[in-house]
Amino acid sequence: MKEMPGRRSVFSLRMAADYRWKSFMHRTVQMKKVAVYPGSFDPITNGHIDIITRGLRMFDEMIILVAYNPNKSSLFTVEERMELVRTCLTGNNVRVDCSSGLLVDYVRSKGANVILRGLRAVSDFEYEFQMALINRRLNRDVETVFLMTGYQWFYTSSNLIKEAASLGGSVKGLVPDLVNERLQQLFGKAKE
Repeated sequence: MKEMPGRRSVFSLRMAADYRWKSFMHRTVQMKKVAVYPGSFDPITNGHIDIITRGLRMFDEMIILVAYNPNKSSLFTVEERMELVRTCLTGNNVRVDCSSGLLVDYVRSKGANVILRGLRAVSDFEYEFQMALINRRLNRDVETVFLMTGYQWFYTSSNLIKEAASLGGSVKGLVPDLVNERLQQLFGKAKE
């Protein structure tokens, strides 16, 4: 049967509609690449900021997950650490949250599938490698991505920052200014 000019068969209309739908979905429902960057952030350092900034070049969105471990004593409360992180970071593509459960469960619950970790030295690698393997064992859909710390932050850690500040050492330039102010409030002015 010959089609009349200007009329399409039901099959061709359906194909055209299907193509338009797929094209529309491809343009509008692009999956966001979301990574979770977990840590104690007690306190957040410029090394952390460096990893977050560089991570945002690879991911559309990052969730900074302030870990809560009731078995560890912290300088700042979880709420204080979250507020410090929020204040030090700007942008709509960064969220700050906290959790005390399994990291892989949290990652999946937020629609992410990447854990971002920073590495400073070989000693970091051994621990982080073990964590990546157990996380992979717990959930095969969650990947761990490692970023090397910028050379200027290679020796910086939250523990060293706290120790230096508590003994009167200056940590200016190693932490965001707000964190430096908070450390000075806790421990007194640093010796310059």
